[in-house]
Amino acid sequence: MAGTTVPKQHEIQVPETLLKKKRTDERVKEQALQAKQAEQKQRAVNRQLAFKRADQYVKEYRQRERDEIRLRRQAKSVGNLYVPADPKLLFVVRIKGINDIHPRVRKVLQLFRLLQINNGVFVRLNKATAQMLQIIEPYVTYGPPNLKTVRELIYKRGFVKVDEQRIPITDNDVIAKQLGKLDMICVEDVIHEIYTVGPRFKEVNRFLWPFKLNNPTGAWEKRKFRHYVEGGSAGDREKDINRLVQSMI
Repeated sequence: MAGTTVPKQHEIQVPETLLKKKRTDERVKEQALQAKQAEQKQRAVNRQLAFKRADQYVKEYRQRERDEIRLRRQAKSVGNLYVPADPKLLFVVRIKGINDIHPRVRKVLQLFRLLQINNGVFVRLNKATAQMLQIIEPYVTYGPPNLKTVRELIYKRGFVKVDEQRIPITDNDVIAKQLGKLDMICVEDVIHEIYTVGPRFKEVNRFLWPFKLNNPTGAWEKRKFRHYVEGGSAGDREKDINRLVQSMI
């Protein structure tokens, strides 16, 4: 209608605290989005790098095998006997419980993290660990694992320690988050470090939770507390450790 005026609407005043909260929420959301995008980008880079490293490790392992064959043939061609280098890596499995154990033996088993029957751990072989193995020999069996054994243990039975919790190795992200500072981003990095007893062996081995294995196929021998060379299970079984571990995975 002519001459009619529309009343002016009052503007709604938004409290300053709500405006600040809104701006903060938007900033946090943007930062979270950027962090997620950066993580996805890094994950893609790590995947490509993991493939390259895995291929490099395969070539290294094959070269090792070829070198062993070549040295054996050279020794045989001149009538000599080829003696392989002493192993640097052992896999140790506990075969006896806690009853009637001397405190010294119990302490060494704890140092090796062998707290239960059928627990297994990787051990770097040196003078100190060799002496410790002599102390606990009636309670464990051990030997040098081959690449297949190391790989299957980690892939099939591998758990890691994160914040004192036992976490399964479900993907490479677990490795990258915990061992990225050591330039390790995938499971193959862990396998390589363990198998070759690399410079970061101690840190990586401590990162791995002791392996929980099954009873071997057919269970333990009745005379398992005798030495392996006497028909029992205890002590050094050399390369036969691989056959045992395969039956326990």
